Amino acid sequence: MRVVVTGMQAITPLGLNLTESWHNLKSSVSGISTITLFDPSLIKCSIAGEVKGFDPGDFIDKRMAKRLDRMQQFFQVASIMAVKDADLENFSVNDPYRFSVIGASALGTPSTFEHNFKLYNEGNIKRISPFFIVNQSVNTSAGFVAAMYNAKGPQRFLQEACSSGTNAIGLAYKMIKYEEIDLAVVTASEAGITPAIMAGLERLGATVGDKWNLEPERASRPFDAQRCGFIPSEGAGSLILESRKHALKRGAKIYAEICGFGSTCDAYHPTAQNQDAESVAKCMESALSDARISYENIGFINAHGTSTPSNDFVETKGIKKVFKDRAYKIPITANKSALGHMWAAAGIVETIFTIKSLTENTIPPIMNLENYDKDCDLDYVRDACRQINADYAMKNSFGFGGTNGSLIIKRWTD
Repeated sequence: MRVVVTGMQAITPLGLNLTESWHNLKSSVSGISTITLFDPSLIKCSIAGEVKGFDPGDFIDKRMAKRLDRMQQFFQVASIMAVKDADLENFSVNDPYRFSVIGASALGTPSTFEHNFKLYNEGNIKRISPFFIVNQSVNTSAGFVAAMYNAKGPQRFLQEACSSGTNAIGLAYKMIKYEEIDLAVVTASEAGITPAIMAGLERLGATVGDKWNLEPERASRPFDAQRCGFIPSEGAGSLILESRKHALKRGAKIYAEICGFGSTCDAYHPTAQNQDAESVAKCMESALSDARISYENIGFINAHGTSTPSNDFVETKGIKKVFKDRAYKIPITANKSALGHMWAAAGIVETIFTIKSLTENTIPPIMNLENYDKDCDLDYVRDACRQINADYAMKNSFGFGGTNGSLIIKRWTD
């Protein structure tokens, strides 16, 4: 069964919807700035990709919105916007048990936990929210959306670090491909710009400190020789996946086709990637095999590109293993240079941008790629958008714990 994309939306540091975000990405606008969600004076990495001007009350009941964690607010609103984009708001699904909601979040609801834990330590037990446990059970985010649209099919919620969103797409794709369901809302959301999360990342050595003394908008620099850590960010992305048969029957517009998915585990280290790049290469090869195409068919790659020394080196090495001599000829972009790292949401948002590149024949550039690294020597798109004419693209995501995911996305032509 062929699987197509019929709806997509995004809430990012570049904009409150896909149109704004895509325009700013192509224009090399940075979404990175000084943190305003809390006082960052105690940490060295005081910058992040915040979603500015977001009001969930524009889409959901204000009383309900107050009960939800910021991550859940993003999740619901992105899903609502994607359902609307797919023209499913008033569509009556023939069999609700073949309609699923698949969700993902790497960090869950940290602001809810930190707030209520603070209340406990202060002795304010009665002020702890009765919705605390509901919000901590992050699959309820998918449950809220399922209830809105009567989606009674299997509900899944992945927490697989930075590859969660990509793997959620892959899971929904497989469920539709093998005819378990006909339709899925696939949403990943993240809101981890909190004191404890940011301090923990700093202690881990994962984020940009004061090594290069860079302005916020220049700090995320995938594949650059001066890259020194990733910039955490927040937001959500949502896709509507359907079987081609289901989409055509209801007269849906189709953006693209998901035609391949690969997933592997490094089985190596809780945070570090294996420098031999064998696992990430196998992940990409598995996606190509699933799509039944050669690496020669791939028109460009939207890389994971975190701006960390290890990830960018390992991803580059893995691409060389898979694409051989053609590795030097295939255009590569990395959206985190403008967005920062949206954790689980990155996989879905960047897949959406990959689809936009295929439909508009335009690859946005990598920002801040100024000094080439001798080990990162491929055809990275920089300075300005590049015009292309590609039928297939690859999207990579790699996460803590060695979780890897790769998708093959096909231009819609049929």
